[in-house]
Amino acid sequence: MTEQLSLPMYDIDHAATRQLTQAIADLLAQRGLETQIIWPDNLLAHWQDPRLLLSQTCGYPLVSSLPDVKLVGVFHSTAAGCEGACYRSFLVARAQDKTKTLADFHGRRAVCNSADSHSGYNALLYVVAQQSVAFKQVIFSGGHRLSLAALRKGAADLAAIDCVTWALLQRYAPEEQHGLAIIGETPLSPALPLITSTATSDATLAELRSALAALVKDERYRAVCAANLISHFSEVDRHFYHPVQEWEQAAVRLGVAQL
Repeated sequence: MTEQLSLPMYDIDHAATRQLTQAIADLLAQRGLETQIIWPDNLLAHWQDPRLLLSQTCGYPLVSSLPDVKLVGVFHSTAAGCEGACYRSFLVARAQDKTKTLADFHGRRAVCNSADSHSGYNALLYVVAQQSVAFKQVIFSGGHRLSLAALRKGAADLAAIDCVTWALLQRYAPEEQHGLAIIGETPLSPALPLITSTATSDATLAELRSALAALVKDERYRAVCAANLISHFSEVDRHFYHPVQEWEQAAVRLGVAQL
């Protein structure tokens, strides 16, 4: 059975993502783990595939839909807004609203990438619940870049955007931020988890972690990591992602079950 390797979550510059994925594949091959690099269309099916050796998911699907996958760890990012193994979302609006705060968007329109996104939906739910902000309309774009496009076109007024995505766009596609501004941010939360199939043995899991630790330490891969804003790798367990569920539960206690 050929095992699968994919890093689908931050594929902003495909050349940079391919180089990173290939570097990991090479490090795994050195450890006797041969992989097939794939670019999945159905992410949930990909993350649940027993052939999965390594992928990256979002914290919300991890706690809500992927009870059986094994956690490998998490990359640390050099993107503004990140600290250690944590990241946050930026609240983004059109530049004409750059002096406004979140409270000023009460009764306006929000755009989210998807309802199962922590950075684009759950984090926004958490902060609006705390400030008693309610939107008159919430639309779903299908991706952070599409949410930014909706803001630029005037189809929505506010979005919560993963700060790593924002930093990668700033580097590789700054035109997608034209006319937009950050008006706030969410608190820090656990960064995107790296996962493997429940079928992965403990010995193989140890090799995965060894390869990712080598990736961020080996001089040969410094430029590849820098191109993807990666600085370190940490091993984590499921307890690390409890805040994702806690934010959702906190919003419910405040009477806000959905945007």
